[in-house]
Amino acid sequence: MRLLFAGTPEVALPALDALLDSEHEVVAVLTRPDAPAGRGRRLAASPVKERALEAGLPVLTPTSLRDEAVPLRLRELEVDCAPVVAYGGLIPPSMLDLPTHGWINLHFSVLPAWRGAAPVQHALLAGDEVTGATTFRIEQGLDTGPVLGTLTERVLPADTAGDLLERLASAGAGLLAATLDGLATGSLVPVAQTAEGVSHAPRLTTEDGRLRWEQPALAVDRRARACTPAPGAWTTDPAGARLKLGPVRPRPEVTDIEPGAVRVERTEVLVGTATHAVALGEVAPAGRRMMAATDWARGARLGSDARLGS
Repeated sequence: MRLLFAGTPEVALPALDALLDSEHEVVAVLTRPDAPAGRGRRLAASPVKERALEAGLPVLTPTSLRDEAVPLRLRELEVDCAPVVAYGGLIPPSMLDLPTHGWINLHFSVLPAWRGAAPVQHALLAGDEVTGATTFRIEQGLDTGPVLGTLTERVLPADTAGDLLERLASAGAGLLAATLDGLATGSLVPVAQTAEGVSHAPRLTTEDGRLRWEQPALAVDRRARACTPAPGAWTTDPAGARLKLGPVRPRPEVTDIEPGAVRVERTEVLVGTATHAVALGEVAPAGRRMMAATDWARGARLGSDARLGS
């Protein structure tokens, strides 16, 4: 089939690479416009655009898919199918039927669980032991279209959102390629999603990354991992300044530290929660890079009554 690949961030690259190596022909790539990035906030191309240019592919970067030039370009390309991986924009209803086989989305959950922009993060927040990926045909509803294929992936105890998403992106690339093969041969039959088990996964905000030490250690651990690398877990230091946090390590044997209280030991920094302590991993004070929590604690000269998140 002739494909228009739609994607933007690095997580979409395994799928694009898989399709470039497949029997199908990627005739163009649709991605978000160049955006400010880095400390200098200079305009930078998306990872998908960079890979497409390396492959010599035409790249479409419209600011809006409602631009009349976009459907005209699709017709010129004679696209059979448009696979989508984390494109970052809504497909207008008027464009959904332009490719013969529609727009096929690779979504990183087992639908109908975790419909929305942050399925991996919400799976970790909820403590799911198994998640996965789904390919489905996009329709007007939010991730409600008929399912074409699924895979499952076990969630490991120390997984961050970045870890889990990396594995799902790799496995999902094969699923997407197999889905397109099935569409090309007519062997795939779309299956409507069930009305049971529906859950939603809206994008996490900066405030969602705030760790609340009055909660159980299990909830603190899940939130820190779910928000790594984005939007980032954080708390406030004893002076009230923001302190960015990496994942923490549960210490169930330490139960004598009050929620938010800090105990600095020779090899670790412990913080109390509603149940038991957690050990901080890496931290970053405002305006500084991530460092070992023990190095931060030595430099901050924390007193015996130091608390986080006050």
